[in-house]
Amino acid sequence: MNTIQKVALIACAALINSQAWGAEQKQLPKPVMTGGMPVMQAINTRASGRLYDVKRPVDDQTLSELLWVAWGVNTQGKRTIPTARNQQNMKLYLLTPTGTWLYNGPKNCLDRVNGENLIALTATQEFVNDAPVHLLYVAKDDKWGRCHVGSAYQNVYLYAASKGLATVIRGLIDADALTVKLGLTGGERVIAHQTVGWPEK
Repeated sequence: MNTIQKVALIACAALINSQAWGAEQKQLPKPVMTGGMPVMQAINTRASGRLYDVKRPVDDQTLSELLWVAWGVNTQGKRTIPTARNQQNMKLYLLTPTGTWLYNGPKNCLDRVNGENLIALTATQEFVNDAPVHLLYVAKDDKWGRCHVGSAYQNVYLYAASKGLATVIRGLIDADALTVKLGLTGGERVIAHQTVGWPEK
């Protein structure tokens, strides 16, 4: 394959990707559920990271695995985290500059919620704007909802440690405004925000 063909192939892939993000639903690559760092090593390595490489985006395969470890469905048909009485009532949103998406674990896809950039409502600290991935956790505002969120973001921490990513969980967000923007009802509330990206070199 010559240079011109390679450039054309890359341009075509970028176009297809941009079109997918403009759709109402974005199918994600199948997460790889094997390999990675041994769990004890991941626990020992786990840490919060706030400095991100702004020139290196998170690819769709890695994004798929991030979302899956937080709130996906495993090969036994069970969620990747436990929920009280198996209610499975947590929600996981992905915030992007061009819109908000809801993660659909059973279908391993993202459903578009709106075309708004809600990242600004989380950016009470400057480093947030450098992060390529913004996860927003929603649950009933009670002790069990917060426990579910804790299980989800800890899974993301362990995956990040195994993958070499940087991540940090955050509570310094405008939860009230985000709750309104997302149209949450029935006692649902934004609980936490998590930034993820490749660490700054």
